[in-house]
Amino acid sequence: MDCFTHSTEHLLAELERVDLLIQAQVARARQLHVDDEQFRGLYISEQELDALLKQPIGRPRWYQANNSVAQPELALHELKQQIDLRKQATLAKGIDLRLDALQQIFQLNDFESDVLLICLAIELDLRYERLYAYLQDDVTKKKPGVDLVLNLLQLSAAEKLKGLQSFYEHAPLLSNNLILFSCDAAQPDQPLLAKSLKLNTRIAHYLLGSDAIDERIRPSVTMARLDPSDCPDEYHLDQNLIGRFSSLLKEGWATCAAIINLIGSYQTGKLEIAKTLCREAGLNLLVVNIEQLITDKDASPEKELRLITREALLQSAAIYWKDFDTLMDHQHKALFDTFIRHLELFPGLTFLAGATTAWQPPGELRGTPYMQVELPRSTFADRTRIWSAALGNDLSAQTDFDIAALASKFKFTGGQIQDAAETAKNLARWEDSKTGKITMKQLYEACRIHSNQKLSTLARKITPKYRWNDIVLPTDRTEQLREICNHVKYRDRVYSEWGFDRKLALGKGLCVLFAGPSGTGKTMAADIIAGELGLDLYKIDLSTVVSKYIGETEKNLSKIFTEAETSNAILFFDEADALFGKRSEVKDSHDRYANIETGYLLQRMEEHEGVVILASNFRKNMDEAFVRRLHFTVEFPFPNEEDRRRIWEGVWPEATPRNPALDVGFLAGRFQFTGGNIRNIALSAAFLAADDSGVVEMQHLLRATQREYQKMGKVVISSGEFEQHENT
Repeated sequence: MDCFTHSTEHLLAELERVDLLIQAQVARARQLHVDDEQFRGLYISEQELDALLKQPIGRPRWYQANNSVAQPELALHELKQQIDLRKQATLAKGIDLRLDALQQIFQLNDFESDVLLICLAIELDLRYERLYAYLQDDVTKKKPGVDLVLNLLQLSAAEKLKGLQSFYEHAPLLSNNLILFSCDAAQPDQPLLAKSLKLNTRIAHYLLGSDAIDERIRPSVTMARLDPSDCPDEYHLDQNLIGRFSSLLKEGWATCAAIINLIGSYQTGKLEIAKTLCREAGLNLLVVNIEQLITDKDASPEKELRLITREALLQSAAIYWKDFDTLMDHQHKALFDTFIRHLELFPGLTFLAGATTAWQPPGELRGTPYMQVELPRSTFADRTRIWSAALGNDLSAQTDFDIAALASKFKFTGGQIQDAAETAKNLARWEDSKTGKITMKQLYEACRIHSNQKLSTLARKITPKYRWNDIVLPTDRTEQLREICNHVKYRDRVYSEWGFDRKLALGKGLCVLFAGPSGTGKTMAADIIAGELGLDLYKIDLSTVVSKYIGETEKNLSKIFTEAETSNAILFFDEADALFGKRSEVKDSHDRYANIETGYLLQRMEEHEGVVILASNFRKNMDEAFVRRLHFTVEFPFPNEEDRRRIWEGVWPEATPRNPALDVGFLAGRFQFTGGNIRNIALSAAFLAADDSGVVEMQHLLRATQREYQKMGKVVISSGEFEQHENT
């Protein structure tokens, strides 16, 4: 017996059987119809009906005209036997038949499978609309009704009653959204037999060979790329861990309802582990973005969860629930309960992926195989090895690559390192198309591109502009700033290679306090450190963090610190005493909650493994608990006369035209300004000069100095104080 060469050929053969079912029903219906010329146009004529019956769907090669009307019942029986034999031969050869697969996935009986075919027919050929209208004796009813389907497929009254149960809400056809009732707005309360049926669009597409995800869940669902040529070693996953997971798959976890809960931060490769296991088990992987699912206000979570489950079954896929922690929030309790019900019903492998939240399944899932694993971060040695492999020949051709610096500053997974290396190569090709030589600058830029950028929605990103020669500080303070940079550069060597991480449970990040009057260079110093390290700098806007509502401040801070972990960025809290100030004696509920905020900050700073810089005008305002946990405290003193002179000399851009006789020594000695004030005066003088002679003169500086005094609310200086310069 010949087999079907592909699934569509089988589908068309089954639709020929539907044609014969319709012919048998037409033979019965004709006995009831009486031709009446005055009503032609309101119903389908006998001649047109014969033409429709003779017209094959898409003219398939297996169509036999002699099977048409003469003996439909006999032809139907013979065709059914022929299709069954060919189907068995096809499945024996390992050729997938989608109609059969759909029947197996949703446990459909033969009757329910035929219902799908009858509904599918009008999706392929509109002539069936007219045939169904004829059989239902109503030219407006172009979709098959429940009564028509039962008449087509059942012979006895008992079988008809049994078939009616397939259209109940809990039955597979409706509970899995395989078919829909096509409602008539004019008749909202129709009996079940009168309701029209429509095949779900996604099911129709599936039967016709499409694997495109249902458009209703596309905003929150993607199919992970599982290229057979991908090598798991590309990500340098823990092979011992992979081996233990693989043993679970061999025990049958890939073919039954089972849950693997992967706990770890963004950098730990949770998705890569799920991909590796699915590739090994021969499964696809459906990735669900829970945050997107929750924020979609137009969708029904209950409906979307059902569609996601159905999509996974259609695609022979495991489900990867990204950001599972989000569902654990108390405000999503109703959705979480719904999620648990769907988790209980899904018969396949499920991955839960969260950052920190440990979770044990409730009683409903007590019989479901469950494994919870906390994944370690990639080590400095791992990242160094992966960087070396990713750069390959480029590394051997260069002598100035500092791989250790990249591995230390950017805590990437293997996949992120591969992506960053490829981006750096593209940047090099763009800047130098002939050689395509990669530089460290391009590698740093690529790393920043592939770092998580969500922090920009919570804080203001500052692009570093200043260098070491732009800041004027006492030598000891400058050395402190360089020590801060060294702390970041060599932290992995000290913590990992030298073993200090085993001595410290918390506090592996870097927390620095910059204290000093406004304008003494605190923000500039943070800018210089970020530029020296090649990291992004984010300035926290306290107006978006502090809230009068209880608990909101902690929630905002949690978002900032969580995103900072994956952004490989420096957090800069300016005016930090507003958040990190001293705890007060509890006199009312406001004091108690203010102290709770401070305690929460202490906890998050200890847990944070990145760089946090606090800036305060008054160190004495800082809570002592914060000061004890600081790694560095840098005092920014009010500049003395010598420092002010250096600031005056360095504040001018090279292109600024200025009189060589400018007496900056007089300005430095006479006026006690901070660096910020001096910068403001220089800028104002430049605008005054642009409107005057086009060259910055002493008179412009003196007038700008007067304006700065006015802005500061101080007594305006008199011109007599500048007698030696008033004619310059």
